[in-house]
This record gives sequence, C-alpha cells and structure tokens, in this order.
Amino acid sequence: MNNAEVSCFDFVTSSGNRHLKLDEGARLILSMGLGDQATELQPLAKLMGRVLSEDIHAPFNVPPHRNAAMDGFAIKGESLLSQNTWTIVGQSFAGKRFSNAISLQDAVQITTGAPMPEGADTVIMKEMCEVSGSLLTVEHAQSIRIGSNVRQAGEDIEQGSLVLNRGQRLGSVEIGMIASLGFAEVNVYQTLKVAVFSTGDEVCAPGELRGDDGIYDTNRFTLIAMLRGLECEVSDLGILPDNQAAIEASLRDAALHHRLVLTSGGVSVGEADFVKQALNKLGNTNFWQLAIRPGRPIAFGDLGVNNQGETCLFAGLPGNPVAVLVTFCILIQPLIRRLQGETEWVGLTWTSKATESMKSRIGRSDFHRGIYTINEKGEVEVRTTGPQGSGILTSMHEANCLIRIEETRDHIEAGELVKIYPFSRWLPGYPLV
Repeated sequence: MNNAEVSCFDFVTSSGNRHLKLDEGARLILSMGLGDQATELQPLAKLMGRVLSEDIHAPFNVPPHRNAAMDGFAIKGESLLSQNTWTIVGQSFAGKRFSNAISLQDAVQITTGAPMPEGADTVIMKEMCEVSGSLLTVEHAQSIRIGSNVRQAGEDIEQGSLVLNRGQRLGSVEIGMIASLGFAEVNVYQTLKVAVFSTGDEVCAPGELRGDDGIYDTNRFTLIAMLRGLECEVSDLGILPDNQAAIEASLRDAALHHRLVLTSGGVSVGEADFVKQALNKLGNTNFWQLAIRPGRPIAFGDLGVNNQGETCLFAGLPGNPVAVLVTFCILIQPLIRRLQGETEWVGLTWTSKATESMKSRIGRSDFHRGIYTINEKGEVEVRTTGPQGSGILTSMHEANCLIRIEETRDHIEAGELVKIYPFSRWLPGYPLV
C-alpha cells in the first residue's frame, strides 16, 4: 500500500457519503501516524517486543579473536606439508588462552571457541588424532587443508558495522545480539498508550447476568489481546452506554491520556449511534465508511491533543466480532506499528489457488476467512471456512488466513488465483504451531 501522506478532502464527494476504497482508507490512516515518537532507555530484560529508536553498531569484532571452530589441536598449517607428528606443548581453553608462540613442531590442545595460539592457523579435529603422552600423530596429515576449523576475528560481525536498524522490533534473537555486543541497555520508542471501549446498552461483561436482549462483550477482549500482542500499554475502559453525554465525557477524558482510542460499535447509521456524533464534536472525522466487507461502518479521525501535546487518534470499529478482527488487522495494526516507530514491518501476502468459487460485489474489497494448505506439488491452495457472516466468530477461529477479493471482481472461480493474508503475519498474538 502506498504510504504517501493523504488529505481526507481527497476522498469526499459533494454528498460526503462516498465509501472510500480500502487502499484509500489505509493510506489515509497511515498518514496520521507520521511524526516523531518519544524514546526511552531500557535494559535488556525489558526489550522484548519493543522497537529500536537508534541504530546499533558493533563496538568490536565478533568473534573478537581467531578461535577454534571445534575441539582438536592447533598447529602451524605449513607443518602439514612435511610431517605427521608434533609435540603437545600446552592447552588453550575458552577464557584461558595458551600465551606462548608455537613452532612448526608444536601442537596445542584446544577446545571449541578458545583463542588460537600465536603462530597457529589450523586446527586438526581430535577424531583424526592419536595421542601418546606428549606426542601427537596424525595419519594422512597432508590431506588436511591449511586453515581448517578456524574462525577469523570479525567473521560474524566486523567492528563498526551496522547490526540492527532503528525502527526494528526486537525479538529474542535481536536481544541476544545486543547482549553479545556488550550493551546492557538501548534506546527504544516509548510504549504506545491505547484506550479501548465497547459501546451499547445491549452489551454486558462476561460473568454478568445477560438479559434476554443482551450480548456478551466479545470485541473489547479481542482488541485488548491483539493490542497486547503488539506490546501496547492498554487501558480497558469498559462499556459505554448509548448516551451522548456519557460517550462525549468518556472519550474526552480518554483522549487526554492516550495516543489512540478504539471503540467497537456505535458507528453505523442507527439512531443510537452516538460515537460518530461525539467524534465530530470533540475532534475531526476523516471518514466513517469504507468499501470493505466485513467492516463497512468504520470511523476514523482524532479527538484533539492529549496531555503530551500529541494528537490523540480515534478509530471506531464496527460492532460485529469478525469485522472488528478484520479491520484491526488490515487497517489499525499498520497504524499502531508506525506509531510505535516500527519501519521494518511488511504485511506479507501470498498468491494462492482457490479450490472453490466465492462471491463478492464490484466496488468493495471482500475478506473471506480461509484455510490455506500446501498440496503435493508445493502449491498454496485456499478454501473458505464456510458461512461468512460478520457475526460468525468461529469463521475466524477455524481460519488461518484472510482471502481478499478485490473491488474489481464480483466472484472468484475455483482454480483462479487470489491474494491471502496469513494470520501468522497479520493477526497479533496468533499462535505459531
């Protein structure tokens, strides 16, 4: 998707009701994430999932010295050309090197990772050696290549080289690399503060008594789980009633303390949809409908400036559970990653062969929940999970990807190619098994 900065006025018609195309809305949302983010110094133990705010360069060579790549005996390589016996003159261990220089007749017992003795450039693996007292004998010594089984200083990382980039999210491997370079702490972007509400008089919290017309609050807990999967600092602010004044007061207070506020429900065209009205009063509405299914009623804008001097962004997601998941993954997740300073993330998509026909409508992007597999030819194939209603949460539970039918197509035939969004790259917290 093109990340160029976009104005909301690029998309508004005279009626103000045209549905933005998916890619238009995605560009507009991403454009709101531009700007500098605050940083902080954090120790190694608190880096998991955080995003680097500085480049990391190697302060020394890795490895810092020539060392043995396996257990054996260190010798001068040129001695292989004229002899097959050596005198063992000492030992070299990791952390305790053999400190003397060696001659052509000398061999030093050495362990993996131990520094090479001065003058030695070759390690003979111990399985090829026979030892009798201080005498080392090697059959077919002339077949051993000079320089074998030695790691050179800087072979992994050269001093001064760029190891990790600013804007990279840190995982266990990256944290290990930082530790190997001797850094006890590094600068990362501050944790993104996000507030989450559900809306509606019909919504009740799990564990409470549900009335005949009530529904349990699914969306808030789904959103919180995905946000924490992205290492956000989440404020669970409960359920907003269908009351204009209460919604305005809650959103106004949340905007003061957060960089992003998310709600679900209350943004369609119903009479009790007060969230959109509150957004217009408190801040700015960039759009409130997208040509996407599920997820057409989605509001995006801002709630003014927070107490840190930053613009508090707002996304009013649809009320149906599947629509919440789809719109968060496709639209809100890239924004969050940008607000966190992450520049390396790419939302990977694959091309897959459909094994069944699928229907859509010209002019909108349709996201079906799908199950992809690899056939015996190594090709990626995909089918839907069955009924695709936006309230059928089991369609997401059973899926491992989203199938996109773009707005230029009204159907997909079996055997045609489609674009899929694997959950392993798009659904925060998705278990990798």
